[in-house]
Amino acid sequence: MEGFKHRVHNIISKVDKLEQKVHDIEIFYSSVNEKQTYVPKGSSATKDKDKEKHVSSIKKQQQDTSHREAAASKRMQDLMRHFGTILRQITQHKWAWPFMQPVDVEGLGLNDYYEVIDKPMDFSTIKNQMEAKDGAGYKNVREICADVRLVFKNAMKYNDEKSDVHVMAKTLLVKFEEKWLQLLPKVTEEEERREEEEAEAQLAMQLAQEAAHAKMARDLSNELYEVDMHLEELREMVVRRCRKLSTEEKRKLGVALTRLSPEDLGKALAIVAENNPSFQSNVEEVDLDMDAQSESTLWRLKFFVKEALEVQAKNSGTMDGNEKHNNNKRKREICDAIAKTSKKTKKPT
Repeated sequence: MEGFKHRVHNIISKVDKLEQKVHDIEIFYSSVNEKQTYVPKGSSATKDKDKEKHVSSIKKQQQDTSHREAAASKRMQDLMRHFGTILRQITQHKWAWPFMQPVDVEGLGLNDYYEVIDKPMDFSTIKNQMEAKDGAGYKNVREICADVRLVFKNAMKYNDEKSDVHVMAKTLLVKFEEKWLQLLPKVTEEEERREEEEAEAQLAMQLAQEAAHAKMARDLSNELYEVDMHLEELREMVVRRCRKLSTEEKRKLGVALTRLSPEDLGKALAIVAENNPSFQSNVEEVDLDMDAQSESTLWRLKFFVKEALEVQAKNSGTMDGNEKHNNNKRKREICDAIAKTSKKTKKPT
C-alpha cells in the first residue's frame, strides 16, 4: 500500500511540474502571436523554413547581440569624433565666444531669461556631455546635433533680431548646418544599418526561442504520455483491488447512465468501447450488457458517471427551460432500454 501511495505522490508531483511547463509554453506562444515579426529585405525564406534551419542556441544569440552592440557602439564613437571636428571648427570661430559658457543670468541682470528659455545650453556643457564616461553622456550624434542647434536657437529666441548676439548665433547656425549636411549621409547609413541589425537579431532570437519552446513542447508531450501510462497502470491497480460490482450496483449504474447529458453519455459509451473492440459506440442504437463488461470497465464507468453527475448538478442552474426539456425527453427515450442489466441504449442525434 505504501508503494502505491508513493507512486501516486510521484505522479502528482510530476503533473504539477508539467502543468507549469504547459503554462510557460502557452504564455510564450501567446506573446509571439501578438507581435509583428520583421523579415529583412531580400529574404525569400518563410518563417517555418528559417525555423527548421535555425540551430543557434538562445545563449549564442545573446552573445551575438552583445558583440553586435559593441561594434555598433564603436562605429557611433567614430561618428562622434567626426562630429567633434565640426564642433571645434564652430567654436573656434571669432563669433563663438558668447556661447562658450552658460549665460550669466544674474551678472547680466536677465531676470526673465528662464521664463523665455526652457532649456539653457552652451558649448562647455556639450563638451562635458561628450566626454562623460559614466553612461550619462550622449548616446548618438543626433543628440549632440540637437544641443548645438539649441545653443543658437536659444540666443536667437531671447535676443532681438538686430542685436549682435542674434546675428552671431544665426550666422554660426547656418555654418553648422552646412557642415552637418556633409556628415549626415554617414549618420543615416549607420542608423539604417543598426535598425536592420537589431531587427535581424530580434528575429534570430525569436526563432531560437521558438525552437527551444518547440523542443520543450515535444519533450512535454512525451512526458505527458508517460504520465498517462503510469495513470493507466495505477487505474488498473485500483480496479484489481476493488471488489466486484453487485447486480444491484450494476442496475443503479445503468439508471445513472440515463441521467447523463448527451455529451457525457457519448463519453461513457466510449469508455466501454476502449476495452471492447467489438462494441460500436457510434451507431444509432447500441447494445450495452452490463454483465458482459469487465470489472475495470464497470469501475471506470462508475467513477466517470459519479463525477459527471456532480458537475451536471452544479451547472443545472444555468440551463434554460427548453434545454432541460429536450434533455429530459432524450433521457426518457433511453431510460427503459438501459435500466436493466442487459439493455439497449439510444444515443442522442
